[in-house]
Amino acid sequence: MDITIYNRTNTSSEQWKPVFEKIAASAEKLLQLPSTYELSVTFVRSRTIHTINKEYRGIDRPTDVISFAVNDVPELVDMPDKDLGDLFINIDYAKRQAKNYGHSYEREVGFLFTHGMLHCLGYDHMTPEEEKEMFDLQNKILDPILPRI
Repeated sequence: MDITIYNRTNTSSEQWKPVFEKIAASAEKLLQLPSTYELSVTFVRSRTIHTINKEYRGIDRPTDVISFAVNDVPELVDMPDKDLGDLFINIDYAKRQAKNYGHSYEREVGFLFTHGMLHCLGYDHMTPEEEKEMFDLQNKILDPILPRI
């Protein structure tokens, strides 16, 4: 998977590309996906993701990760390229959630990437069955790379 990273924060983001590539390779193997997919990831702060969440989802609050899947836009689904979509990861929430969940910041950012990537691949968690399937996949993909501590 070709992953492009954008950083709209004042923190470093260079360390994430190899981690995301390992996670993507794990997903490709587990889900038998082609390696030709593309995904963009943008690191943002709470204020920016709040604006995005309000404008595009009608939810007036910040969140941890937002995914915009190409397969959610009917006129783009049949395009020949392999663009999965765009993820926005809120580093403020990632830091807070890592502390609250008792694991590393790296694990939390990896989790948010994995979660958003699966949304872009068409997975969701609107029903208990969907949630179980998606969360089981998240753990199978992520645990060998960034284990829970």
